[in-house]
Amino acid sequence: MLHHCSPAAPDEREQLQGVRAELGQGVMELRRGRRMLRGQLSALLLLLLALAWLWLPAEGRRPPRPPPCPPSCSCTRDTAFCVDSKAVPRNLPAEVISLTMVNAAFTEIREAAFAHIPSLQFLSLANNNLQTLPRDLFKPLDILSDLDLRGNTLACDCKIKWLVEWLESTNTTVPAIFCSSPGQFEGQRIRDLALGDFQCITTDFVVHQVLPFQSVSAEPFTYASDLYVALAQPGASSCAVLKWDYVERKLRDFDRIPAHSAVHCKPIVAQNQLYVVVAQLFGGSYIYRWDTAVDKFIKIQDIDSQKTRKPNDIEAFQIEGDWYFVIADSSKAGSTSLYRLNQNGFYSHQALHAWHRDTDVEYVENDGKPRLIISSSSQAPVIYQWNRAQKQFTAQGEVGEMLDVQMVKHFKVKRDQFLCLSRYIGDSKVVRWEGQRFVELQTLPSRGSMVMQPFSVEQRQYLALGSDFSFTHVYLWEEEKQKFVKFQELSVQAPRAFRYVPAADVQLLLAPSFKANTLVYRHVVVDLSL
Repeated sequence: MLHHCSPAAPDEREQLQGVRAELGQGVMELRRGRRMLRGQLSALLLLLLALAWLWLPAEGRRPPRPPPCPPSCSCTRDTAFCVDSKAVPRNLPAEVISLTMVNAAFTEIREAAFAHIPSLQFLSLANNNLQTLPRDLFKPLDILSDLDLRGNTLACDCKIKWLVEWLESTNTTVPAIFCSSPGQFEGQRIRDLALGDFQCITTDFVVHQVLPFQSVSAEPFTYASDLYVALAQPGASSCAVLKWDYVERKLRDFDRIPAHSAVHCKPIVAQNQLYVVVAQLFGGSYIYRWDTAVDKFIKIQDIDSQKTRKPNDIEAFQIEGDWYFVIADSSKAGSTSLYRLNQNGFYSHQALHAWHRDTDVEYVENDGKPRLIISSSSQAPVIYQWNRAQKQFTAQGEVGEMLDVQMVKHFKVKRDQFLCLSRYIGDSKVVRWEGQRFVELQTLPSRGSMVMQPFSVEQRQYLALGSDFSFTHVYLWEEEKQKFVKFQELSVQAPRAFRYVPAADVQLLLAPSFKANTLVYRHVVVDLSL
């Protein structure tokens, strides 16, 4: 049986509408509550943010800054224009690609001045007071496309040599810039300079080793492929023989020869034998030979004490295959004497220049002719020339009218022969051989000088002029001027000799001192463009 629903009664419909109205009002109330809660949460959040803002330090509450710009500059996002700056600003924006500096208040730029702005593409330094630029200044700027250096007063010296090299290799566009100094380059375009125009290599003598003893002579020699130096040490009553240590690059003790008043210890390597002539002021002079059987020096010969009473200097040399040595004697009764080596030793060969109180002797080969030049306290230096027929030296003349010469040494530049004549009182002199005689070339102040030693190192000709009263002056030969110019001062007390010693890759200058430690200087090469 089917049942049919009859429509609701009117009172039921009213009840249903009332329920719906209540439900709608509830929903509206719920929505209003949610909105109020959301507003309250937002207000609470703003309150918390405000409190946090108040709790932050003052600097933390500042609004974000625009990109940094120095006070002397005007900046945009990628450009900077600076006027009257005291230096290249360090606080430029890292993204700057264009920098212009005008009327800079500096003449030099510090190294790596642009390393903090590697994106720079246009760097103008025109019309400033720049005189030099540090090496590799633009190296960090890999994408630099344009550079303006016009209107500066650049000095084209060794400090700017790198710029010439950089201009040759860079792809950066650089308008022409010109030298303001020195005189020989003034007004010349820097790009046109040749690297050979810069004389940037100089040298220096620096202390390499201090030998803790006094000495009055130094003689380097090579024996059995090793390098040695013999030094006369009157204070220590010995001739000290030092050996060069190639590993530690120093001189080390090797052996000592007794010598109570040694003034010169002259090594001679002849006929595969090592001899040392020991000259003493008192007690006679002797010749020693190195004995390989016992590894020591043994005395083999006395030197005639009647001829050699007060020895001063010894020179050794070869003439026509024969070995000789000559001793300058400074006594009133003795004479400078020549000795010759035969199978049994050195024997007297010739007496030279007796009674003249000789102070030094120098062996010179000039025009293929062996000569001896003997300086003396009593007369001008005397020249002796070798007579091949007689196998002896014969007097040839004198060197000018110069008395009281303490030492005579020679040097050669190209084909020219020169002598250096040192004097204790008065000026020392440099003279040049011109055909048949020596002609004065240069005068050097030298009060208290006992030594004037020329020596050459790697194509450079030096002269060391010692003094008992002041610094030692090292001079350098200038070929164009044909004279020595002051180069360096060395602090050596009472020097008695200077000896150049090439020791493999180290170039040494020995400076024996009569009153203080013996100094060993090292010759170093310095590149001023680095």
